[in-house]
Amino acid sequence: MGSVAEEVLREELPDYRVVRYTVPGIKDLPGAARRLIDMGCDGVITLGWVGATQVDKYSYIAMSVGLVMLSVLTGKVVVDVTVHEDETEDPRELREIAVNRARAHAENLVKLLTGGLEALRPLAGQGVRQGRSSVGPL
Repeated sequence: MGSVAEEVLREELPDYRVVRYTVPGIKDLPGAARRLIDMGCDGVITLGWVGATQVDKYSYIAMSVGLVMLSVLTGKVVVDVTVHEDETEDPRELREIAVNRARAHAENLVKLLTGGLEALRPLAGQGVRQGRSSVGPL
């Protein structure tokens, strides 16, 4: 997932510096994202893989709340890309979900960083999904 997101960012934002920071687990993402923001990053995309156990789900919730708080407190764009191991039992489909989701959310980050507050407005109400088939306009 990281390589996919990094490729999109480097291609779409050639004048930006892309910093990649790998952490031990998803619960470490909010702190790492804060460090990147403190280094001067305009936005952050986090990529995490959540296991199927209840403990994994609790770690995900804590991580997600931390990222939301970080975005609120810093005013920076923080895009979370998470794949849940139990989204499908088919490993090939899970990989496809991960790649699609990483690419789509990296593209969203590009739009938010370059297009401002209205960048994603054309997608509102269109039922666009990252990682799965879109459901169409609502």
